[in-house]
Amino acid sequence: MNNLVTLEKQEEALSNPEKIKMELRNSQEVKQLVSTIDTRDQVALLEFGQETANQISGFADRILGMTKSTSMEESSALIRNLGKIMDRFDPKDFVEDKGVFSRFFNKGKNFIEKIMEKYQTMGSEIDKVYIEIKKYEVEMKGSTQVLEQLYHENYNYFLALEKYSVAAEMKAEELKTQFLPTLQERVNNGDQLAAIELETVGTAIELLQQRSFDLEMAKQVAFQTAPQIRMLQRGNTKLIAKINSAFVVTIPVFKNGLIQAIAAKRQKLVADSMAELDARTNEMLLKNATNISQQSIQIAQLAGGSSIKLETMEESWKIIMQGLEETKAIENENARNRDVSRARLQELQQQYEKVRGQV
Repeated sequence: MNNLVTLEKQEEALSNPEKIKMELRNSQEVKQLVSTIDTRDQVALLEFGQETANQISGFADRILGMTKSTSMEESSALIRNLGKIMDRFDPKDFVEDKGVFSRFFNKGKNFIEKIMEKYQTMGSEIDKVYIEIKKYEVEMKGSTQVLEQLYHENYNYFLALEKYSVAAEMKAEELKTQFLPTLQERVNNGDQLAAIELETVGTAIELLQQRSFDLEMAKQVAFQTAPQIRMLQRGNTKLIAKINSAFVVTIPVFKNGLIQAIAAKRQKLVADSMAELDARTNEMLLKNATNISQQSIQIAQLAGGSSIKLETMEESWKIIMQGLEETKAIENENARNRDVSRARLQELQQQYEKVRGQV
């Protein structure tokens, strides 16, 4: 619950920066920062808040590095591989063919073994892809958690930069209101030392205003990084949902149905061969024709059933194929989002570096 409250406060602060700025003006921490500013040390004024500004610049590099190091390309290859495997599924293989008896007796076990070998190989290949998909799902969840941590870290950078920026503004205002009028009056009265001090204070005010502007630019990097992180998280969440619904759940169902359909096919072929053998035996054993015929029918009825219907397997196949297409679309969207995020972050960092270089 505390994390939720903290997140809500962060969202509110990022959506209403002026409110947080007014609150910081009254905070003891910012007032303490103001009191530590030495207006006579121009180097210190130029470097005020420099460490935090550099950290946010490096933070942008971390986001860029994370988007570049993603294994999205590997997942695309994984999905394509699964698509190729699923394309080999043929519902006609499990539909009874009128010529099954002639093929069975003419070609022996080859007919059965070809079907069994095809789908046993297909099942093992699906197992391998399934394991990799599960690994990728775990990786995407970990990536989403890391992005959440980065979001909180980005807020801390934003808040720290805001504190330094407000402190610089307050110090500049303090010099303008408390020191400039007195020094100007002394200068007007011919105090030459006051003229030197007036120039020093004027320079300090100018440097503080420039520093406040620089910090504002760095703060904008943090401010605009927040929605970029959320955009990456949304893409990850969509992928996780699609992977879970279309693959993690459906693939085992499809594979189990495949196994049972193969077993039913094998039983049906054996039962049909027995029925055919019985029919030929009936020609030689007329006395037992009635009993053998009834037994053959019963065996065929018992052996021909399957706990999973062919329609269920076809529907599972369609769900997986649909998941492949939707996942590809999400991956393409994420790729575009990463490119936009990467370009925007680089642009913001370049703006910050350019402004900093002009100081």
